[in-house]
Amino acid sequence: MGIPAISLCAILAIMPLLWLPVLPERHTVWVMIAGGIALAAQRHNVLKYMGIMVLFCAWGLLAAQESVWPMQHLTTGAVQAEIEITATDGATMHQGNILRVDGQRWWASTGVTLYGNYLPQKVCAGQRWAMTLRLRPVHGELNDGGYDPQRSAFARHQTLSGRFTQAKIVDENCSLRAQYLMSLQHRLSAFHWGAVMLGLGMGERLEVPREIKDLMRDTGTLHLMAISGLHIALAASIVWLLARGLQFLMPGHWIHWQIPLLAGLFFAAFYAWLTGLQPPALRTVIALAVLAALRIGARQWSPWQVWCCCIAAILISDPLAVLSQSLALSAFAVAALIFWFQWLPLPRRHRVRWLQPLLYLLYLQTGMLLLLMPLQVLIFHGFSLSSLVANLFAVPLVTFVCVPLILSGMLLHLLPLTALESALWLAADKSLGGLFWMLMRLPDGWQNVDERWQYLTLLPWLAIIGWRFHAWKSVPAVCLAGSVLLAFPLWRTVRSEGWTLHMLDVGQGLAMVIERHGKALLYDTGLAWPGGDSARQLIIPWLRWHHLQPEGVILSHEHLDHAGGLATLQKTWPTLWIRSPLGRAEHRPCFRGQRWMWEGLTFTVHWPPEGYSERGNNRSCVVKIDDGEQSALLTGDIEAQAEQTMLSHYWRHLTSTVIQVPHHGSNTSSSLPLVQRVEGRVALDSAARYNAWHFPSAKVIRRYRKEGYIWHDTPHSGQISVTFSQHRWQIQRVRDEYLPRWYHQWFGAPGDNG
Repeated sequence: MGIPAISLCAILAIMPLLWLPVLPERHTVWVMIAGGIALAAQRHNVLKYMGIMVLFCAWGLLAAQESVWPMQHLTTGAVQAEIEITATDGATMHQGNILRVDGQRWWASTGVTLYGNYLPQKVCAGQRWAMTLRLRPVHGELNDGGYDPQRSAFARHQTLSGRFTQAKIVDENCSLRAQYLMSLQHRLSAFHWGAVMLGLGMGERLEVPREIKDLMRDTGTLHLMAISGLHIALAASIVWLLARGLQFLMPGHWIHWQIPLLAGLFFAAFYAWLTGLQPPALRTVIALAVLAALRIGARQWSPWQVWCCCIAAILISDPLAVLSQSLALSAFAVAALIFWFQWLPLPRRHRVRWLQPLLYLLYLQTGMLLLLMPLQVLIFHGFSLSSLVANLFAVPLVTFVCVPLILSGMLLHLLPLTALESALWLAADKSLGGLFWMLMRLPDGWQNVDERWQYLTLLPWLAIIGWRFHAWKSVPAVCLAGSVLLAFPLWRTVRSEGWTLHMLDVGQGLAMVIERHGKALLYDTGLAWPGGDSARQLIIPWLRWHHLQPEGVILSHEHLDHAGGLATLQKTWPTLWIRSPLGRAEHRPCFRGQRWMWEGLTFTVHWPPEGYSERGNNRSCVVKIDDGEQSALLTGDIEAQAEQTMLSHYWRHLTSTVIQVPHHGSNTSSSLPLVQRVEGRVALDSAARYNAWHFPSAKVIRRYRKEGYIWHDTPHSGQISVTFSQHRWQIQRVRDEYLPRWYHQWFGAPGDNG
């Protein structure tokens, strides 16, 4: 049995963790282990490999169950735990690993994020604290095509969050890395690009300005900021060269070719520890260790065999790494490079030997741009055209100038050579200044790609395979059929029948999208917070991914959990019309009795009356959307007092199929008369799990269900979409139906929303 074959078995066996809807029971896993051992003991190779795959699959399932168990058992009450601090902002946010629970050693790798309280004394990474904790399982917003925070939390083993009620220091000594980092931060604070140097050298990116991150993202150079294979492999290569150079000064019997290889590997491990053992760095060290082991084995391995062995080693050491997008990008990038240079090699022209390095780099960047496009579009919903030019000078400059200068400065920081160290930091600062000066001169090359074109991004892969196999000659019918299928976005027609109401999962806020004929309207725009808002983070990417450009916004009222993203939306689409009850000159009015048509749908306003003096929730613009057969009532944050007044006028016209639950399901709204008069079939509520007000109220949920409503809320379902068509309607929930995954489940207490 070959190592590459076993590696391939491991990859194929652990991959199902990406798609499993539920995890099997533990006794099922034990049966799998017994069956796998029995199959692996057979002489027949097929049965043997099947047994190995079953064993690896059981290994992955056990790792997943280990990550879920603390979320189910440590969140039921107060927990006495010993925590090792791994990261902190020095104030009210701390990250750590659980070492002990109730005095017993905790063997699982369980990370916890603590927030809201100051510790009794100054805190730093490496300290150990005995705490009384109130923990919660991780939970995040989930929308179709959006960022998946729960999946990311599982991949990082940060599945718990909470607060501490008591804390006592056990070991106040900071780790060596923390001490070195604080000293380095103080030293680099005097330089303009000090935060970037700290990010490139030690992976500390919290202090890097948002503008710099956006610039690097738009130019396709953000990968240079991550402490991953590029930096660690470079550091290992430098040590390998130094060790190889020292061997020229040694007697012949002291020279062993393995020594430089092992020296580079040990330094890579040390550098990964220095950067905080971040997952990308740790995975790189594992890959380098596998590469060194295969090289020492004195066998000739193909690039694909080495790739399989490295990926398998990473997944075996941490099966939940299969959920990591960074691992997917790294593995896909290496596979794309191997494929590019094997299937479409660069011809060698000796007449232009001096241009060979530049041509090689340009050819490499072209391959990465074309072949990485499927995964980039899937994750980031776009790609950067300027990355081809940006990486031509950014990769050599960062790889061969900036990073070596930073690593040398970090080394000299440990030695009493202040003048030389300052010169190196100054040179690194100037080189980074030149880099960003050039990046800022590039045009904005970021291209948003919607889901229609997702499969078209596979064309470069298919074209290269077809060209190598001369597919247009051997199987022309297959090529023609494939071309027609890939060109589907060019000739498909917009659905003319029906319309859809989307309640986006924006946390403790409200954002709804009315979609028809490929066009969209918004009802409310989500919430805002210091440094961001729902529009920038969720709504705009969602609209672009679904190829929707909003034509207008109906704003229920002025509170920031409903109007927080309005400014960002107006900046993105300046032609948006705004309809609200706020009485602003630039807004169209939204008062009782008003009526308008949009794409065949009738919009009628039932509240507030014109001249209504009260502000806040009770001035919410209540709008009914009607297609002549089915309808939806959007209520904003209207409360019981205004509900009663609204019902006293034209209450018969409020009857609707769907109601957006007022004020996130609070006790002060959704009075029984409103619930009865609407006579609806479905109630949709937008709220955040663990919100401070415990929305939605259990009493309100029971009230709607007692009146025959089907209840759905975003904490349980994620994004909720109701599609209305002729004589029927259909509900689609992202968490339960569209993307049913074991890591999307509701962990913790079933009724806990506080």
